[in-house]
Amino acid sequence: MKETIFRHSTPINEPIRNYAPGSPERASIKARLESLASERINIPCIINGKEVETGKMGKAVMPHDHQHVLGDYHLAGEQELEAAVSAARGAKADWEHASWDERAAVFLRAADLLAGPYRDLLNGATMLGQSKSVFQAEIDAACELIDFLRFNVSFYQQILAQQPHSSPGIKNWMDYRPLEGFVLAVTPFNFTAIAGNLPTAPALLGNTVIWKPSHTQMYSAHYLMKLFEEAGLPPGVINMVGAEGRKAGPALLAQRDLAGVHFTGSTATFESIYRQVGESISSYDSYPRIVGETGGKDFVFAHPSADEHALAIALIRGAFEYQGQKCSAASRAYIPGSLWPQVKQRLVDEISTIKMGDVRDFGNFMNAVIDDRSFKKIVGYIDHARSHPDASILVGGGHDDSTGYFIEPTVIVASDPGYRSMREEIFGPVLTVFVYDDKDLEDTIEICNRGSAYALTGSVFARDRLAAEDISGKLRHAAGNFYINDKPTGAVVGQQPFGGARKSGTNDKAGSLLNLYRWLSPRTVKETYVPPKAYGYPFMD
Repeated sequence: MKETIFRHSTPINEPIRNYAPGSPERASIKARLESLASERINIPCIINGKEVETGKMGKAVMPHDHQHVLGDYHLAGEQELEAAVSAARGAKADWEHASWDERAAVFLRAADLLAGPYRDLLNGATMLGQSKSVFQAEIDAACELIDFLRFNVSFYQQILAQQPHSSPGIKNWMDYRPLEGFVLAVTPFNFTAIAGNLPTAPALLGNTVIWKPSHTQMYSAHYLMKLFEEAGLPPGVINMVGAEGRKAGPALLAQRDLAGVHFTGSTATFESIYRQVGESISSYDSYPRIVGETGGKDFVFAHPSADEHALAIALIRGAFEYQGQKCSAASRAYIPGSLWPQVKQRLVDEISTIKMGDVRDFGNFMNAVIDDRSFKKIVGYIDHARSHPDASILVGGGHDDSTGYFIEPTVIVASDPGYRSMREEIFGPVLTVFVYDDKDLEDTIEICNRGSAYALTGSVFARDRLAAEDISGKLRHAAGNFYINDKPTGAVVGQQPFGGARKSGTNDKAGSLLNLYRWLSPRTVKETYVPPKAYGYPFMD
């Protein structure tokens, strides 16, 4: 029994390596990429700390070279999903009753391992399996996940320190319990950091978890589990199952002891989960917590006073980094007619210089979209714009899936702000611009506010400070993360807690205390030192 109050160091955001020519980190990651690409691995489910092979297989491939198979993953069936539930139940008591600092030590060690010996491994796996450039992988698989692991411990410590006032003769305290039951974490392909955070955040607080990664992220998910296991995560605390959604949903969401769902993915899938939970609500032991970050149709709104050069670069980075496969990616822009000629020319000139190809060629700014399904969906929007009277393609629009799923950075100009690519999430390298008349500024702000069902990220560009403040206020509910004179991507843990509302999710702000509260069920405790021994009160005399 330890008689110690631990005060872990205040975290700082992990420094980002730049992988410049001649740097040791560049040589190191190049060697790891070569090593990873040279082998084809087996990716089992991990249930109760054991590798489980089912024989029903899927392939993890390089999106930029889709004939190159990186690994073969095993798909969980009903039997394996039930085993994962049983494992989570079995591990719960010991994990919950471990001291908070012992649980924290697992994830702090994971952060240090990722900052050191696992950095190239997770970055390399993310680059090859999810087609991310070295810089995009570094800020995701390394830095952001390290930040999540360290900052969540700090947030948890702050929560535990929040205790009620005690009057003389009374001791009051708040017992921050984990939820009763297990948490289901459903994670996307596009951020290895999200795939790591969604199961570990509830686990840090004493919950046990069933983790279902995206089938297109199974390669780096495999190495994440290796990281957690080396950090000392006990068996059964996080159980990783590759599974088809249509099978996993009915098997896991119907469990009586489902305590919560931690989700990032499409709006349609989240609504399906919400619906299934709602239909089963009377059968649960407790009301499940449902936390979701879903889609986005993120905007950049330019005021006539905007710096056209900074605006154009923000549009390019915001729309085309990681091929636009970010829920925060700039996808629609509102630009005044007075600025459009300059912005238009700069977009055309700059985009014409963008190189696209294999992630192992560090000269490429863009790589491939994730799979054939995404490729066809994105191409469908481009083809629609080619033939529709309300749209025209300013630049890009080319695509080729013969070797990898490559789509050129594409800018569509829409004459109607209600055109489909101004409203619908595309999740690819497609930016749609609506050019408004300067005199219609106020009307266009309202069109932007209600131009899509989503409210995740957005930004305003304006040199005029009062204009920026005015537009920010009028678009207050249009984005959960709002940027002034910056692209609408790149939220940093502890600096810009992330999440949006409307059809973009429950806005529970990953990267802050707010998200952790969702995985706790507080108990208020009052102790009276000397309890009364007569029932009467003075007023009765």
